[in-house]
Amino acid sequence: MFVPLLQILAFAAIAIYFGRRRSGLRRRNAQSWDSLLARLRPDWSARELSDQFLWKEELNATPEDAWERMEGPKGLWVMYQNARVMLEMADFAARNSADVDKLVLETLRSDAMQIRLCVLMGLTQYACSQASEGVRVNAYRAATMYVAMAARLTRLLQDHAAVIVPDFVAAM
Repeated sequence: MFVPLLQILAFAAIAIYFGRRRSGLRRRNAQSWDSLLARLRPDWSARELSDQFLWKEELNATPEDAWERMEGPKGLWVMYQNARVMLEMADFAARNSADVDKLVLETLRSDAMQIRLCVLMGLTQYACSQASEGVRVNAYRAATMYVAMAARLTRLLQDHAAVIVPDFVAAM
């Protein structure tokens, strides 16, 4: 009696998972560039950390200075959310342009995941120790990767969709 019920529940859970996954993919594929731009969080920008933000992959700040400029956990959370949106922008460019370099896309995906991991580690450390040296180092690593990812995405957009670069720059 218990085994058939367990099988039905397992099958139902798998069916629900695949149904939600499929609807999520449909929603993602139906997104427009404007909807992606609208999802970028403009309440903090990495412009505070780099003079050439979006054009060069470098920071002009020390870890302590970066922590202050990013307004602590607020900037970390914005980077976490924007990394996902920039990843979706890279996927958008790949779907709408046949000649996008696969290595660049894989690098952007890897950057997004690393940024999100560094931010989660930093926020966890911050919750436990209130801006210790480890938190600042993780925040600096995340900011470095974030600036590099934004610069790579800008170059990708310049190469394959130059008309949308001004909108991206303004949103960042």
